[in-house]
Amino acid sequence: MTQWYWWIISGILLIIEIFAPGAYFLWLGISAAVVGVLALLLPDIGWQYQFLLFGICGVVTIALWRSYQKKHPGTSDRPTLNRRGEQYVGRTFLLDEPIINGMGKIRVDDTTWKVEGKDCPVGSRVLVTGVDGTILKVDATA
Repeated sequence: MTQWYWWIISGILLIIEIFAPGAYFLWLGISAAVVGVLALLLPDIGWQYQFLLFGICGVVTIALWRSYQKKHPGTSDRPTLNRRGEQYVGRTFLLDEPIINGMGKIRVDDTTWKVEGKDCPVGSRVLVTGVDGTILKVDATA
């Protein structure tokens, strides 16, 4: 196999990465390009060794990338995006239903949330202090 085969494979893998992001096809595409360069520099290398180099290079680059990601996790400007209940911690709401035996309900925008806290009458102001699954933990405020 000539270097052109590997560069075409590399291009195809990089195009797939554009449509299916996740960084795996990126590293496989880079590995194919590296094997293409090696095929250019060492034209007598057999196709079996080229595929072996591609496999080794692909596994090594993906492993290195995963290791790097674990050590340097990305930061988000919206860390609670998929943890909706945590968005309400620190906010104050009015009780929609009284808290009786430690359970009640509040209305937040267009959603009703179960709350857990000390018994309070309807209309009391409560501060959300935490989240336990889909139940907001609240404390009464003055």
